[in-house]
Formats: sequence, C-alpha cells, structure tokens
Amino acid sequence: MTILVTGSSGFIGFHTILGLLKKGKKIIGVDNINSYYDKKLKYSRNKFILNFIKKNNLKNKYKFIRADISNNKILEKIFKRYKFKNVIHLAAQAGVRYSLLNPSLYIKSNLVGFGNILENSKKYNVKHLIYASSSSVYGERFKKPFLEKDPVNHPIQLYAATKRSNELMAHAYSHLFNMPTTGIRFFTAYGPWGRPDMALFKFTKNIYKNKTIKIFNKGQHSRDFTYIDDVVDGIIKCIGKVPKQNNKLKSFTDPSKSNAPFRILNIGNGKAVQLKSYIKLIEDNIKKKGKKLFLKKQKGDVRDTWANISEAKKILKYKPKISSEKGVKKFIEWYKWYYKIN
Repeated sequence: MTILVTGSSGFIGFHTILGLLKKGKKIIGVDNINSYYDKKLKYSRNKFILNFIKKNNLKNKYKFIRADISNNKILEKIFKRYKFKNVIHLAAQAGVRYSLLNPSLYIKSNLVGFGNILENSKKYNVKHLIYASSSSVYGERFKKPFLEKDPVNHPIQLYAATKRSNELMAHAYSHLFNMPTTGIRFFTAYGPWGRPDMALFKFTKNIYKNKTIKIFNKGQHSRDFTYIDDVVDGIIKCIGKVPKQNNKLKSFTDPSKSNAPFRILNIGNGKAVQLKSYIKLIEDNIKKKGKKLFLKKQKGDVRDTWANISEAKKILKYKPKISSEKGVKKFIEWYKWYYKIN
C-alpha cells in the first residue's frame, strides 16, 4: 500500500517521509520545489532522504515526483498510476506575512491545488485523506487554550482564510461522497531542517551573523511551539484513525465534527511560550546575545496561540514529548552542522 505525501520537500513533509520510512511504509513524494525560500535546503532534504534509504536498505520504498498540485492533469496521472489508499496532503503556499504580498499564490496552491487533491481522492477511492490546516484559523481569540469546537469565522489574513476554506471544502466532500478526511491544525512546528522564514531560523541566523533581530509586537507574542518529531507522531497516528459516519449526531455547532466521516484535530505542544523566553533559549544555546529591535505588531499576526490537545490525546493517544528547551537545543545543533559553524 503506497502513501502519497504532498509537500515532500517541505519541512513537515520531509520529516513525515522519514517517519513513514522508519515504519517500512512505501511512499510517493510530490513537491514543486518553488522559490518561496532557498531551494538548496529543499534539495538537501531530498538528498538526506535518499541517503537514509541507502543506509537503511529501503530501496523501492520511496519515489519523488516533481509536480505542482495546481496542475490537475499531472496530479491525476499520479493518482491513477499509484491508486493511493492514504493521502497526507502537506503541500501549500505557507507563510502568514507573505500572503499579504502575493495573495494569488495562496489562491492557486491552497484553494485550486487542494480542490484537485479532493477531487482525485474521491475519483480514485482514497480511504483516508489527511491534510494540513493551521492554528491561524483561530484568528485573534482571547479565550485560551484553543479548542477545535471554538468559532473560527474571522480569519485575519488570507493564509488563514485558505486553511479554513480547506476545512470547509473537505467537509463538503466527506458529506457528499462519504470520503473520510482529517484536518490537522498545526501549531508552530519547529526543529532541524526547519523553514528559513520562521522565527527560530531567522533569529538563529541573525544572531550568528551579528545582525539585528526584529521582534514584532515588542515581544508580547506567545506561541505553542511544537517540535517536529511530535508533529510527525500526530500525523502518522492519524492514518489508522479513520473518521466514521455518525448519523446519530444531530447538532452541528462544533466546526470540527459532523455526521459525515470528517474530523479536525489540534496538534500542538499544549503549552504557550512567551516569545521573549523563546529568544532567551536561542541565545543561551548559541551563548551569545542578539541585537534586538522591538517593533509594533505586524498586520496579519495573531498575538497568541495555544492548543488544547485533549481531543488528539483521546483519539490518537497523542502525547508530545519534546520541551522547548530540548527542541531549541536540537535545532541549534542541526543549524551548526548544516551551515558548518564551529
């Protein structure tokens, strides 16, 4: 049984593939390797996967296909050939702030591309579609921690709007075609091989280069930082937990549940960490103070994120294991190794 992982050269996709390979799964990875951030990092991830396969004698367990999910002609050929039973859809145009600058890319990848994933999953009888949503859908909520049943009708930027749209589109397919779908609301994934546009990567890079780190909202943000191994653990546990139709359910006030085979889950660490504390962890590991520039809150940024993970614990037996202290240390060790810093 072959699993499709889209966004396979991205941060979460790369780690998900490694996690699946360790469990002996057969995988097709799809990614368009766009230029949103350094392509070299994406190619390095691909090379690392191939070396991992060679080292562990996993020949024929993985195949990479460079393709854009917004091109349905190519995507349908992939679905038709491999007849996936499980799809893990992680491809998307990422980034909150970038969505203010290039909204058309988000429409193309996150809406058109996701529509193609849904239609092909229906057409080729996928048994479980797992897809990436985001904590961004919660918007500016003052009630914390965030629960899946909370109202999510007021996204404050286009990125969040596309992710909430994905959840609604998935529900329509689950309802109409009895197609099981699980949307995962990720909370600030971080760790080795992470994205250069994320705070941890940017702060680390600038501290090493003696450049100023820009701290928005004067450092008053907090985030539910979730280490990548915990994220992957949640994704993989989702595969076997297929949502089922529930005709007994008559109330539809909870946006994360339905009488259709549809589910939405938070995957986070279950703790909120102040950004200032997080920066101190970075400085302590680098053993160097950063030059800080405190700025006002940026348009589109949410002040806080904090996941209630009780549903994931109940359904998946999900239990995050890596603290911010350990996670930041692991990232800095990787960063020094990858960029050859003594």
